Amino acid sequence: SLVEEFRKTLCALWQGSQTAFSPESLFYVVWKIMPNFRGYQQQDAHEFMRYLLDHLHLELQGGFNGVSRSVILQENSSLSASNKCCINGASTVVTAIFGGILQNEVNCLICGTESRKFDPFLDIPSQFRNKRTKNQENGPMCTLRDCLRSFTDLEELDETELYMCHKCKKKQKSTKKFWIQKLPKVLCLHLKRFHWTAYLRNKVDTYVEFPLRGLDMKCYLLEPENSGPESCLYDLAAVVVHHGSGVGSGHYTAYAAHEGRWFHFNDSTVTLTDEETVVKAKAYILFYVERQAKSGSDKL
Repeated sequence: SLVEEFRKTLCALWQGSQTAFSPESLFYVVWKIMPNFRGYQQQDAHEFMRYLLDHLHLELQGGFNGVSRSVILQENSSLSASNKCCINGASTVVTAIFGGILQNEVNCLICGTESRKFDPFLDIPSQFRNKRTKNQENGPMCTLRDCLRSFTDLEELDETELYMCHKCKKKQKSTKKFWIQKLPKVLCLHLKRFHWTAYLRNKVDTYVEFPLRGLDMKCYLLEPENSGPESCLYDLAAVVVHHGSGVGSGHYTAYAAHEGRWFHFNDSTVTLTDEETVVKAKAYILFYVERQAKSGSDKL
């Protein structure tokens, strides 16, 4: 059971009875149920995160250790009807924490017909936008707001993505726009650092400026007027960084906050670091946690 081994890992980490913990059992279960990650070749951290969350979610839906899915859901008080975000079935603790809902609007440019649908998400992919040179040493850069805007701004679909208009009865040119209908408790932002073409796979080395505190997501909401003044504020909890220049090579490390201090996780080594080092990182995946109490007024 992936869920059981993941539970054991979390318990061992939070009990604090060991100076170091190696999640070997979890590692071997991952190898057993996720064939894509067997062996020691380079793997993508975002792809692994999605596989892990999806498998945890699916296993929780089916029940484990003789406990039915319905019992699991009933006992978890966080899974109220208002918080449910169903992905491939019923809600679980995975969707209760990471799950949000997007509204996808597509408009036919010929007849003006609008199509709307709601899609659940566990993370938001963001393209780089508005590259500019801060100085010659740092090279091109952009802000996290630029990346989020590139994801939510109105976009005209190209010829390869023609929309099947039900009124015109054929594929037509159209525009697309995303709105966030429901924000998750933990907002995962995936920066698309790897650019794929028919012949090449390149890494985008652009520096993205991101806030440690007060990321305001209100302007990306479908109905911002229904949100409280601080209900859309997020504080950074962790950052995944890819070191190296290629898709099939390199190394992943992570920065994470614990009790007000930042730590750098590099394989078997964990070192204390500072905020200045964290904000200079060329982030690949950013994890923001919904702010619960009023503290500070810094916003993106």
